[in-house]
Amino acid sequence: MRAPSFLLLCLALLASTGAMAASGPLGIDHRLHYDNRGIWNRTDQNVLVYGTVATVVGGALAFGDNDKLGDTFWRSVDALAVTAVATEGLKLTFQRERPSQTSDPNRWFAGSHAQSFPSGEVAAISAAVTPFMVNYGPDHPAVYALAVLPVYDAVARMKTHGHWQSDVLVGAALGTGVGLWAAHRNSPLIIGWLPGGFQVGFVHRFK
Repeated sequence: MRAPSFLLLCLALLASTGAMAASGPLGIDHRLHYDNRGIWNRTDQNVLVYGTVATVVGGALAFGDNDKLGDTFWRSVDALAVTAVATEGLKLTFQRERPSQTSDPNRWFAGSHAQSFPSGEVAAISAAVTPFMVNYGPDHPAVYALAVLPVYDAVARMKTHGHWQSDVLVGAALGTGVGLWAAHRNSPLIIGWLPGGFQVGFVHRFK
C-alpha cells in the first residue's frame, strides 16, 4: 500500500472511532473528549505546522533545484502554496463552525468567523510530506514514516476541538492530492516564476 493511501486509511479509522450518534456530511462527526495536555497541546501543534513550513521553504532556498533533494523541496513549496489557497477558499465558502464553537457538526454557512472546514493545518502537513514520500519512499521505506505527522496533527486538532472528523479527513485528502500533483509535474511551478538565482540555492552558491 502506498504511503498516501495508508495516511488516509489511518485518518479514516481514527476519525470513525466511537462515531456512535455522530452526524455531519460523512456521518462520523462528533466531539472528542477535550484534551489539551501533553503531546496534544496547541503549542506542540503550532511547532509542528510552522516547523514544517519553515523546513520546506528553508530547504528549497538552501538547496535550489539542482538536485533531487532541492527539487523535492520546491515541489513541497508548490504543494503548500496551492493547498493554502484551496483551503482558505473552502473555509470562506462553507463557513463551518468548529467543535469549540458549537456541539452541532451541521452548523454550516455560519459566517466568516466559522472556519472549521477543511483543516488547513492537516492539509498543509499532508501536502508538505507527500512529495518526499513519492520521491524517496520506494528506495527508502523509512521516509513513509512522515505520514505520522499529519495523522498526529489530525488527532490533536480533534482533541483540542479545532476540527471535526470530516474536516481533518478532507484536509488530508486535499493536501495529499495536491502533493501528488506537485510530485508528478514535469518541473516545480513556483521556482519557474522566480529569478534564476533561486535554482542554485545557498548551499551550492557558497561552496
